[in-house]
Amino acid sequence: MRDLLNRLHFRQAFFTAAADNTVSSGTCDLQGYDSVMLLVNTGSLADADATFAVTMKESATGAWGGEETDVAAADILGSLALASFLFSDDNKCFKVGYRGAKRYIKALVTPSNNASAANICGTWVLGAPHDSPTPNPPQ
Repeated sequence: MRDLLNRLHFRQAFFTAAADNTVSSGTCDLQGYDSVMLLVNTGSLADADATFAVTMKESATGAWGGEETDVAAADILGSLALASFLFSDDNKCFKVGYRGAKRYIKALVTPSNNASAANICGTWVLGAPHDSPTPNPPQ
């Protein structure tokens, strides 16, 4: 069957013109879904030596601020290195998946040597819904 519309769900993770500060996504609640990935889209990345490192955190309770942990490498699909990007990666897409057992995850993008506004956005892509079709438009 060629139907992704009713089998995928999307949630905004972040949308920003990042300076040299870490961008933290919103929390992604995985309840009701058996798979998830983060899709990162870049726009203009003007600084000539900037790098952007993507990391992920997980939590059983969603209580960020001490209870969360870094996602173990074994629970990453693809790699965080492949989801990270450089100043020369204008207008590109990057992805990284999660297969851990925690209910809540979040992503962080940490720029280095970035003095100007870097246009980036991220979307959580949830799949394998327990109930389908998924809501349209996404909520």
